[in-house]
Amino acid sequence: MFVDPNKRNLVAEVSTREIVVYGKGQSPKIIAYDCGMKYNIVRYLVETNKVELTVVPYDYDLKVNPSGIEWDGLFLSNGPGDPTMCASTIESIRYALELSPPRPIFGICLGNQLLGLAAGATTYKLKYGNRGMNQPCVDLRTGRCYITPQNHGFAVDTDSLPPLWKPLFINANDQTNEGIIHTTKPFFSVQFHPEASGGPCDTAFLFEKFVGETRGETQPVVLQDALSYKRKTYKKVLLVGSGGLSIGQAGEFDYSGSQCIKALKEENIEVVLINPNIATVQTSQEKDEVSPHADRVYFLPIQPEIVMDIIRKEKPDGIIVSMGGQTALNVGVELWRRGELQKAGVDVLGTQIPVIEATEDREIFSQKLKEIDETIALSYSATTIEEAMEAANKIGYPVLIRAAYALGGLGSGFADNDEELREMAAKAFTTSGQILIDQDLRGWKELEYEVVRDSSDNCITVCNMENFDPLGIHTGDSIVVAPSQTLTNREYFMLRRTALKVVRHLGIVGECNIQYALHPDSERYCIIEVNARLSRSSALASKATGYPLAYVATKLSLGKNLVSLQNSITKITTACFEPSLDYCVLKMPRWDLKKFNRVSNKLGSSMLSVGEVMAIGRTFEEVIQKACRMVNPNLDGLEGEDSHIVDEDDDLEESLRVPTDRRLFAVQLALERGWSVDKVFELTKIDRWFLSKLMNIATLRNACKTMGGLESLLATNPRGRLRTLKMAGFSDRQVSHFGASGT
Repeated sequence: MFVDPNKRNLVAEVSTREIVVYGKGQSPKIIAYDCGMKYNIVRYLVETNKVELTVVPYDYDLKVNPSGIEWDGLFLSNGPGDPTMCASTIESIRYALELSPPRPIFGICLGNQLLGLAAGATTYKLKYGNRGMNQPCVDLRTGRCYITPQNHGFAVDTDSLPPLWKPLFINANDQTNEGIIHTTKPFFSVQFHPEASGGPCDTAFLFEKFVGETRGETQPVVLQDALSYKRKTYKKVLLVGSGGLSIGQAGEFDYSGSQCIKALKEENIEVVLINPNIATVQTSQEKDEVSPHADRVYFLPIQPEIVMDIIRKEKPDGIIVSMGGQTALNVGVELWRRGELQKAGVDVLGTQIPVIEATEDREIFSQKLKEIDETIALSYSATTIEEAMEAANKIGYPVLIRAAYALGGLGSGFADNDEELREMAAKAFTTSGQILIDQDLRGWKELEYEVVRDSSDNCITVCNMENFDPLGIHTGDSIVVAPSQTLTNREYFMLRRTALKVVRHLGIVGECNIQYALHPDSERYCIIEVNARLSRSSALASKATGYPLAYVATKLSLGKNLVSLQNSITKITTACFEPSLDYCVLKMPRWDLKKFNRVSNKLGSSMLSVGEVMAIGRTFEEVIQKACRMVNPNLDGLEGEDSHIVDEDDDLEESLRVPTDRRLFAVQLALERGWSVDKVFELTKIDRWFLSKLMNIATLRNACKTMGGLESLLATNPRGRLRTLKMAGFSDRQVSHFGASGT
């Protein structure tokens, strides 16, 4: 028999039965009504803000106060069900509202509805409710949009608020109420969860506001930023594309450029494009509503003098240098340093050149991070070999040498002593006048976050990605999976919080990419770098999430804000949200090293891959098998022995220890032969979680091989067995081969 939960007083079922005191002796003293309160609320109030918190049952009579509790402020917790069923709680809140002088009141989730009812407003049941950890809420004092965790089915009717009560937050998607505030007294509440441990805590400052008011501290005046009213309009924009097709710059920047053109044309801006690549979408002159073309295209090299010639001829009022990779960025920086862009009256759209220089110059970048108590891996810049050797000896060998402002890690590598450093530094100086000497963090996890920020300081992380290989292999040569698979919730939000803090401090406008090194056995992390432009990963993140990063970044560079932009998928909700994926996306690189004689196939800090494929599926096993089939049509999936990629004469331990373009298949071969996950981990330092998934594939493959043919394989529970194989990414051809091998 169906029992309607809406007719039950769910709060009475979950509320505490006794009074509990936390933080005894601390100040101020807060009473908290437990309507289903989360422990993280207790932690924020007691451990973070040092209050004495007395938790009482939902029906505690505050007016009578039978336990004689002393209190300076009142907290209203979250809870389930219909708020109108908490009549006794509402009566106690009404009593507190009428006290003189007033005592601060703060409510969360159900507490927002209870405060609204006590004030005289009404509530209603939402059709679906707002659930999830990525609900965008706009602070009506500042216009800032925050990503919030929510789980509620009722809401306060804003139109029913009595005089002196105003909405504090609204939902950016459906415009429902997300908070209320009294205009003259210290009463406020929010519908979302500032403390949610399973989501972002971007609004945890509300606890500080409440406790500060309880202590009688003067609260800062919060006002809307006037920048949104200073938006400049542009008639003609020069878009600088990527250089000639090569390792480090290819189709990924074609995607960014074509999305940029689409965004500019929607604003009726004349687009002038410089790009030497003829066979690209962005240089196409075929008119298409989906991919509109530039008004004029110059098939010329991306060089400062040539770009200035075009500027003198076309006289644009804006230039975009963040869509063409490192080549376009270098040209923009050079022209800015010379003062030629300023002299020509051309504005750099999006992230400004001083900010770009701060991310590219290691010393400035390090200083910027120190200002916000963040650190990068120990690193020094050098302009001579002697300076490089001095830096290496300060850090301690081994060290990573790489050229500044270089494509795809060109001219980089690891040195174990002075002799190797001298040789590698000389090589790196051939590509750049400055080289970087970095601490060796090989073996740490490598992760990255794609971050978007507008000029109103709305900031979101669109996608986070994790490298299959540990740090030491260029991201372009590593398998990359989105979203990250091995991070804990705490680690994920720790790095997300850092990303937002860094991007805001630097002042990036548009899209950027922040890369981390995370210690595999602790929460220690270092910031590797910030790319203040669209990167190779941006195209992957866009396609993996459905969030058009380049398109949105272009709109933001024109002065628009994230809240006003439309979600390109739903066409209804706002672009100020963080996609939540219930699937797995994997990028696998492709190499053509066999085409070249005497070329080493060892992978390191310098990018060697010439292409990549993307696979989408429900499980990691599925996507890595799909990717193997796409990157090499001769493969049926991820197989060690049957792939015939690893030579029988090769030392398998050495094949695992040294990263090459064939190591993945050597790992699989070892697992198929019965090697343990721990043994493979010790040799490769690939995370055990990934290796356990590869072990699943190897175990299923070996089980199928021993069945003795398809008839035996499908004799028992055929539907279940085929479903298991399909969920692990096995193709029909693989399964048929397993059957053939057994007959």
